[in-house]
Amino acid sequence: MNPDEVATLIESELEDAEATVTRARGKHDDDHLAATVVSPEFEGLPLVQQHQLVYDALGDHMTTDIHALELSTYTPDEYDDLE
Repeated sequence: MNPDEVATLIESELEDAEATVTRARGKHDDDHLAATVVSPEFEGLPLVQQHQLVYDALGDHMTTDIHALELSTYTPDEYDDLE
């Protein structure tokens, strides 16, 4: 899967999500990706549960198409505070 396909899948599965997906650390391997995901669905959830929501959104792709995923998750307020 290319990064745009992964971002689209995440955004379609998580409420009001905005996902940015790139190749991880400049690697050229198609299956090593990095994702930043912002969604109000993460509100009040610990980091492990936030990441699990993203993994659930990706489903079987995590075992078939994506070898590694560097993941950063934020609520909209947390993401706004970064800027």
